[in-house]
Amino acid sequence: MKIIILLLAVSLSVALAFLIAFIWSAKTGQFEDNFADANRILFDNKTSKKDK
Repeated sequence: MKIIILLLAVSLSVALAFLIAFIWSAKTGQFEDNFADANRILFDNKTSKKDK
């Protein structure tokens, strides 16, 4: 029974650490990339010489 309580405490500690890391990264702007490679192709208006 003691091992279950120990494992529960360890898993909750790890989950709390990941939650804190996620909140910190969201507040510091780690997920604010509006023009990623997947979105750039949608807004690319340049024409190449082959298209003319």
